[in-house]
Amino acid sequence: MEEKIFKAYDIRGIYPTEINELDTYKIAQAFCQFVKPTEVVIGADVRLSSPSLKRTAIKAVTDLGIKVIDVGEISTDMLYFSVAYYNYASGFSLTASHNPKEYNGMKCVREESKPISSDSGLFEIRDIALQMELDESVLKGEINESLVEKKDILDDYVNKIKTFADFSKFKKFKIAANPNFGVAGRALDKLLEGTNISIEKLNYEPDGNFPKGRPDPLIPENRDELSKLVVNTQSDFGVAWDADADRCFFFTEKGEFIEGYFITALLAKIFLNRKDNEGIIHDTRLTWAIEDIVRENGGIDIATKAGHSFIKERMRKENAIFGGEMSAHYYFRDYFYCDNGMIPLVMMIEFLSNQEKSLSEIMHEMFLDKYFVSGEINTQVADVKSVIEKATEIYSPGAVKIDTTDGISIDFADWHFNFRGSNTEPVIRLNVEAKNKELMEEKRDELLKLAV
Repeated sequence: MEEKIFKAYDIRGIYPTEINELDTYKIAQAFCQFVKPTEVVIGADVRLSSPSLKRTAIKAVTDLGIKVIDVGEISTDMLYFSVAYYNYASGFSLTASHNPKEYNGMKCVREESKPISSDSGLFEIRDIALQMELDESVLKGEINESLVEKKDILDDYVNKIKTFADFSKFKKFKIAANPNFGVAGRALDKLLEGTNISIEKLNYEPDGNFPKGRPDPLIPENRDELSKLVVNTQSDFGVAWDADADRCFFFTEKGEFIEGYFITALLAKIFLNRKDNEGIIHDTRLTWAIEDIVRENGGIDIATKAGHSFIKERMRKENAIFGGEMSAHYYFRDYFYCDNGMIPLVMMIEFLSNQEKSLSEIMHEMFLDKYFVSGEINTQVADVKSVIEKATEIYSPGAVKIDTTDGISIDFADWHFNFRGSNTEPVIRLNVEAKNKELMEEKRDELLKLAV
């Protein structure tokens, strides 16, 4: 087993060289030793190695005499639902999210679907697993089926999603949808059953071969394919998911990709229009659009460090109704403080059903003609810390605000930027936001010269 497969938020490695059946057996037993659960929910994504790794994980847990709830092929947000909604003690899913097809891994949660990350138990699980002296013989033999309960959660999951929007208000829309050969399609079909919504389908059927490459909607080729479909089919908007369907991405009827930053602001507005004086959590990379929306709609603006464990922890602490990251993870208090990739879609449909304007008109009016953003730019550097120190020294004089919550964020009257390091590699991430496009591009290029 390679130590490097244990990341900041989950476990990911290439199958079978970095993570295989024996590794999975050890990790599953280490998980049980650490969490000491009464039962474990286990599911998996569509990857070709997932059925074998899932069977191994079930054997590992039942070999300890612990009950398994087998929830089948699921999205990551279905894992969160399964553990929290049914009050199970813990769970994990065999998944490598949007990584290429040769990868697999695990996402782990404890009770109430609280995340198990590097700072909350994942590295302890790693240490236990690395010390285990087991060989391939543990993989032989039958699973104790008396300890396995198979559970179909789809109906309950869909009913939960439906509580976030008034389906009776849905207008007749055509949506272009791209699950990127992952698990989103099955839930989407069930969710929109009996509505006026028609779906133009792209890369819709689950296929762990991921025939068009890495199942990540942020890759330009993947974006272009859906963008063209939206325009060619005259759809009202487009929506895409990554393979494990916990991130959700939107496109206007003109095929324009909408940054997760602006979707966070829009969803915040929808929640605050329902009930003001609620907390809205967001990361510190890009902030102005969200801060303005929250202030204008009577909410409480709360900025925190990026990353799902930080967002979820802060949401619980503040009892915030909603949180969002520019990575297109959206978190909901009434979804167990977890992220979900279907709730934004039903909220968007209800919102547009109440508007006379198109999504493109609304986005330009609210955001795209007011806030000009660089998108996150990743650069390999020799020393992340020295780049941040250099930027701080150069730009601090004359700044109206300096924030060190996550890297360095420096605000001026008409532009601001954030530099932050990666958790796992020598990479610095830059985000720039300005009141006009020319200034944004000028400052973006200026700052990138420091990232060497």
